[in-house]
Amino acid sequence: MIPLLKKILMTKRRQILIIGHDAHSFTPEHEKIAYETGSEVAKSDSVLITGGLEGVMKAACHGAHDSGGITVGIIPQEDSSFANEFCDIVIPSGMGFARDFLNALSADGVIIIGGGSGTLAEVCAAYMCKKPIVAIKNTGGVADQYADKYVDSRNLVKIIGVETPQEAVKTILGKITA
Repeated sequence: MIPLLKKILMTKRRQILIIGHDAHSFTPEHEKIAYETGSEVAKSDSVLITGGLEGVMKAACHGAHDSGGITVGIIPQEDSSFANEFCDIVIPSGMGFARDFLNALSADGVIIIGGGSGTLAEVCAAYMCKKPIVAIKNTGGVADQYADKYVDSRNLVKIIGVETPQEAVKTILGKITA
């Protein structure tokens, strides 16, 4: 019985990165969608990874936190105090924008909610590493620009467009375990 229990406890958890609008482009509708998506990630017993700051990152962490999940914020600064209050684990990378690659490479799959150039950098890193990517449609920015498309002519990973947070998590889990 003990070896089985040890195996269960030591099983790697899925890690899902949620990316998108920062505080500058963030609306109450984005907050609702990000919160629900974070909550769904927690309910799936996956670890939520974000960039750890404001906007979509904070709302997703808040949703996961309220649903009993584990949240990891990989922040660009050297000082962990910059992370939002819903990050359970803070990794102060001190890498600036280069942390976008660390975020993407830490994830088993990525969910996009809106987003600008920072989000696009994370999408490109995930795309080059052939990570599954899902975009929630009608959230603007990068999500709408790339939903149901490839980033470039190499056609490495098609970004799957979905309508809801529930569909986003269900789809990304299906791609991770496939």
